[in-house]
Amino acid sequence: MRTRFLIALLFLITVTRLGYSQMANEVVVGSKYSIHSELLGETREYWVSLPDSYDLESESHKTYPILIVLDGRSHFRSVSGMHSFMSTSRSGSRRVPEMIIVGVASTNRERDFTPDKIVTRRENETGGGDNFLNFLETEFIPFLNNTYRSSSFKVLMGHSLGGLLVTHAYLKAESTFNAFIAIDPSFGNWDADTMDQKVETATDSSLNRFLYIATANWGTRNLRNRDRHVRFYESLHRRAGSDQFRAQLEYFEDENHGSVPLMAFYNGMSTLFEGYGMTYRDVTSSEQVASHYEVISDRLSHDFKPPEELVNRAGYQMLRQDDEKQKASALELFELNASNYPMSFNAFDSLGEAYHAMGETKKAIESYQRSLELNAGNENAKTQIKVLEKQKG
Repeated sequence: MRTRFLIALLFLITVTRLGYSQMANEVVVGSKYSIHSELLGETREYWVSLPDSYDLESESHKTYPILIVLDGRSHFRSVSGMHSFMSTSRSGSRRVPEMIIVGVASTNRERDFTPDKIVTRRENETGGGDNFLNFLETEFIPFLNNTYRSSSFKVLMGHSLGGLLVTHAYLKAESTFNAFIAIDPSFGNWDADTMDQKVETATDSSLNRFLYIATANWGTRNLRNRDRHVRFYESLHRRAGSDQFRAQLEYFEDENHGSVPLMAFYNGMSTLFEGYGMTYRDVTSSEQVASHYEVISDRLSHDFKPPEELVNRAGYQMLRQDDEKQKASALELFELNASNYPMSFNAFDSLGEAYHAMGETKKAIESYQRSLELNAGNENAKTQIKVLEKQKG
C-alpha cells in the first residue's frame, strides 16, 4: 500500500508542477471562478477540475458525480491530481469513477465550519456551519448542476474543522450529499454529553449514507484526539446496528494532522468505491459485470452502471476470439452498453460491428443508423452502412 501511494504521489507532484507551467503546452489542473452568495453575503472563489473524458465528443452523453472539497485553496490541487490517477484506466489504476472536483475557498473557517456556537471569553463568529451548508446545498450545488453535466451523486470532503462540518452534515436528517469523507475532524469542543446528543440526532437516512473518518497521530495529544474519533464511531455503530452501518474509521499512525489528508483521501475514496476498479480482463459476461456494479449501486444507494469504456473493451476482447461462444458473449456486452448508454453513438457503433460479425446484417444496419442519429459526423457508421447495404443487395 505504501509503495503504491508513493508512486501515486510522484504522479501527483508531476501534475501539480505542470499545472503551474507557463509553457504553451501546459497541463492545467483546473480553473478558478467565483460565485456570489446571498446566504453568506459575500463572493466566494472556487476551483473546478473536469474529468479527462468530459470534453470528448464520444463522452458528451455522460454525467459525472461531484466531489466538494472544503478548504479548496489547500487541498484542491492535491485531490484533483490524486483523483486523476485513481480514475484513469490508462495505467490500470482505476479505482473510482471519473468525477467533477470542486474546491471551495475558505474565508472564515471558524464561522463556516463550526455547527455550534462556542462560548469563549472573547467574542467569536463560531456557529455558522448550517448556514454554510445551506449555501452549498441551495445555492452552490444547484449552480454546479446547471453548469456542468453532473449526476445526482455528491461527495463532501473536509479536513480538521472542515472534517467537523462534514461529520455534522452526515448526521443531518436530510442532505444533498450521498457520501462523506471527514479527515481528522476537530472534535475538540464535543465532550461526551455533546457527542451523545449529536449521535442521537442520527436518523435512518443519516446512517444509510457512507462515512469515512480518518484519524491522525497527534503525538503527546494522540490519545485524546483518537479516543474522540473512536468514541464517535462506536456510538454510531451501536445506534445503526451491524446490518445498516456504512461508516469506517481508519487510524494513520505514521501521519500527523497536517500530513494525513492526501493518504486519507486515497484510502477514503478507495473504501467508498470498493469494487469499482474492475478491469476488462475480469469481465466474463454481461450478467457478471452487471451484477458486480449492482452490488456497488445497492451499497451506495445510487445507480452506478458498468463503465462504458470497460464493457466496450471487454466486448472487443471477446469478439476477436475464434470462438462462437465468446463472440456471443461479446454481443451481449455491446447490447448491455447500448441499453445502459442509449445516447452514446459509440455504443451503437460497436453494437453494429458486433452484429455484423455475427452475421446479423439488418440489426447491424439499424445500430449504425442509430449511431448516426446520435452523431451525424460518425464516418465509420456511414461507411459500414454502405458496405452492409451492398452486401444485403
